[in-house]
Amino acid sequence: MGLSTSSLHGLRWRHIGPFRAGRTKSAVGVAQQPNVFYIGPTNGGVWKSTDYGRTWNPIADAMSSGSIGAIEVAPSDPNVIYVGSGEGLQRPDLSTGDGLYRSADGGKTWQHLGLRDGQQIPRIAIDPKNPDRLFVAVLGHPYGPNTERGIYRSVNGGRSFDRVLYKDENTGGADVVLSPNDPNTIYAVLWEARQGPWENAAWSGANSGLFKSVDGGATWVQLAGGLPTTADGLGRIGIGVSPSDPRRLYITATAGAKSGIYRSDDAGATWVRTTADGRYYGRGDDFASITVDPRDANVLYTMNVVAWKSTDGGYNWKSLRGAPGGDDYQRLWINPQTPEIMLLAADQGAVVTVNGGDTWSSWYNQGTAQFYHVTADYNWPYQLCGGQQESGSACVSSRGNDGSITYRDWRPVGASEYSYVAPDPLNPNIYYGGTVTRFDRRTGQVQNVSPNAGRGRGGAGSGPDYFRGIRTMPILFSPINKRKLYYGTNVVWETVNGGRSWKRLSDDLSRPTWTVPASVGIYASTPAATPTRRGVVYTIAPSPVDSNTVWAGTDDGLIHVTRNGGRTWRNVTPPQLAPWWKVSIMDASHFDANTAYAAVNTFRLDDLRPHLYRTRDGGATWTEITAGMPADAPTNVIREDPVRRGLLYAGTETQVWFSLNDGDQWQPLKLNMPPISIRDLIIKDDDVAVGTHGRGFWILDNITALRQWREASASGVTLFKPALATRVRYSMYTDTPIPPDEPRAENPPDGAMIDYYLPRDARQVTLEILDARQRVVRRFSSTDPTPAPADAGNAPWYWFRPAAAPSRMAGMQRFTWDLHYARPTTECALPISATPYNTKCEPEGPWVMPGTYTARLTVDGTVHSQSFRVRMDPRVQTPLAVLKQQHDLSVALYDAMLEGRALADTLKQAGNAAGAAELERAVAAHAAVIEALQDADDVPTDVMVRTARERLTQWQALKQKGRR
Repeated sequence: MGLSTSSLHGLRWRHIGPFRAGRTKSAVGVAQQPNVFYIGPTNGGVWKSTDYGRTWNPIADAMSSGSIGAIEVAPSDPNVIYVGSGEGLQRPDLSTGDGLYRSADGGKTWQHLGLRDGQQIPRIAIDPKNPDRLFVAVLGHPYGPNTERGIYRSVNGGRSFDRVLYKDENTGGADVVLSPNDPNTIYAVLWEARQGPWENAAWSGANSGLFKSVDGGATWVQLAGGLPTTADGLGRIGIGVSPSDPRRLYITATAGAKSGIYRSDDAGATWVRTTADGRYYGRGDDFASITVDPRDANVLYTMNVVAWKSTDGGYNWKSLRGAPGGDDYQRLWINPQTPEIMLLAADQGAVVTVNGGDTWSSWYNQGTAQFYHVTADYNWPYQLCGGQQESGSACVSSRGNDGSITYRDWRPVGASEYSYVAPDPLNPNIYYGGTVTRFDRRTGQVQNVSPNAGRGRGGAGSGPDYFRGIRTMPILFSPINKRKLYYGTNVVWETVNGGRSWKRLSDDLSRPTWTVPASVGIYASTPAATPTRRGVVYTIAPSPVDSNTVWAGTDDGLIHVTRNGGRTWRNVTPPQLAPWWKVSIMDASHFDANTAYAAVNTFRLDDLRPHLYRTRDGGATWTEITAGMPADAPTNVIREDPVRRGLLYAGTETQVWFSLNDGDQWQPLKLNMPPISIRDLIIKDDDVAVGTHGRGFWILDNITALRQWREASASGVTLFKPALATRVRYSMYTDTPIPPDEPRAENPPDGAMIDYYLPRDARQVTLEILDARQRVVRRFSSTDPTPAPADAGNAPWYWFRPAAAPSRMAGMQRFTWDLHYARPTTECALPISATPYNTKCEPEGPWVMPGTYTARLTVDGTVHSQSFRVRMDPRVQTPLAVLKQQHDLSVALYDAMLEGRALADTLKQAGNAAGAAELERAVAAHAAVIEALQDADDVPTDVMVRTARERLTQWQALKQKGRR
């Protein structure tokens, strides 16, 4: 392909939020360092706080997995941290990991240890006196059998492991705890459970139970003494051991009529149920976590929809935090030395209390949102939108007015937590989502406009009005008819009047029957696995070039196409697709109605291989196109670039990929993005935007260089034609700026992004910007001094940052010109973080006018040129003639400053110091006039115009005087 991904130095992903946290299952603090905490969002990597949860930062993005199920800090050495990857749950939507990691320096660096095929590690227990001795609960594959399951022990810091408790390939380790007074006494939970290929398919078996070892894991006994058994329907168990009285144990158990919270006062020999109230143990597959107060064995906490607290040994309960229908709490950690300090993890993130729960820190400071899809609206700046797991929906601006993207720049849009969001192309205030709702931004009102409004969304049923739906159903507008909205259930629907009425375009497109997939294994003969018509239309892809062509893919492995607007449909499923190969996302070609692409996901079949397909003949034949991808990269999305034919993008469970040859070969486009599940991807104008399931929205700004890449580019220096540049300024408020420790995301680069490729390191690189009259308005050289790093805590004042020097390094490079003339002088007494009102620093050079410019790149004496356009901020309605008046006056004063300083230097050399000083004072006064003229893209006031003209008249007289 010629273009090595390691050479893409100039391209960089940009996280835009929102800073509304996602599901977080693992959490731990450091007893000796009460301000330090670690959390593991289930698909967001490892995060650390050193200020009691005020701010959080990711610390393990170098790992190859972002799915986290367990974090523990060694009690005897807080620098030693173990992390288990994989969520460690059995639920309809999850991600798996690749084993265990260790840090010996507080999270600065990480080492992969092993247990790679375990896929899910929900719990780790570390010997309180020996950081190298640990026990690991490995749950195993969620969607199939495997043998790397059970409880593992290491005595050498994870360099090697022994499996000390195991049942079979269907039963995994769900929890493990060491007795506080004896590290050779271990309690462990085995859980036999399996998720299935279709939504909400789940099974459990007879091997679940609570086990105990008193000899360091050499032998185990299963505890009974009043506990429910598998005959009662026993599923997952959660354990809590009292630090102050190790003989006091508590468990939460899901076991049909015998479900509840149980207590033992004799180290597990006998048990009594303290409550059968489902509020405290319910949804055990999702929660099952008990924490006992370190000083009082009668005080305990159980995690559920509410975080509950009991002070009488588990009999009576009150809310610690949350309310019914609330936040879904996952784990509580209590500082053993200062119990008033707690860390609480929930489906909305993690919060800290330092006063026993009276008040808590925020979870609006963690960039770990889990999105299922991403769409862009039609505004400028555009917003990225989607349904966020556990938190409804969000639309986030791609650019903030105040120098960065903050809490001011996003809001919910009335859709459900799993859904697509479909912005109305004809009304910037209307958004559709969910199953289906219509949200009006002006009023905040949400209306149910579903084709089955009032009848529910699914379940068993029949008849002409019945339809099936699951958690995420496709909703999107036609790329040709901006009034036509498509929606998928088990059939395809369309509306052209905002959902007031719907037309059904298809019959049921799912499989009428099917063979039970092999991954279901020993549960294939159970009633829950009986084949029935369960599938739904999971993706809809209307053609951008033919209004009558629409593709549809189902989650049970079928692809259909209509070529007559829905009157008839043809099954064009690739022969490789078996039942429950989920057709995750399809994309219809922007160049040819017979070409389409499909991303097929087999993760729920215990198959991690990538599956991408391409047809060029309307679905008659399909080609699998995954060359270059590894064998463990489940595919979620594929998209075609709408500008360059053959340029494709794909998203897998850990990264973004791209292909320059229509999918025949793929290369990573991960760049600076952490390992994270890419659930959806779109191309918006010149940008690529992704929705991740654990780290919010990301944007790769300006992919025009990828669109222009050709094989010949690799053989020599290439200056790519720059994309359209937009002249946009920050708002300059006089109110208190947002504090630097408030979460924020960076804006896109401001100005013209100029990309070039160097086949080898150059000696010198010079970049000049010329206007239409061939005046050089800006010049940059690789020999320019390197600027100080920007002060991100003072983002609104970025214009005080000097421009970087163009790079001489081999590869694809990016340089951004800020659309200004150069400063009238290079002297500036202010630091980057200073306010712009200090008159010791002259203002930036004037803005350039909208129009055509030329980038002239000189590499070791060889010149390359490309023209490009600059436009105004589309929101600015000021007439061009007014902008020209503003520009011409500013540039005239600017030129006078340059000319005056040059003349002053001449007078100094001639010995006329007094005359030079008079000139310098005069032209320095021009700076204030330029600043006033350049304040806003609006009509200059009469005073500004009059003052500017007076200054210019005075300058002409003074100039003549100085030359005499």
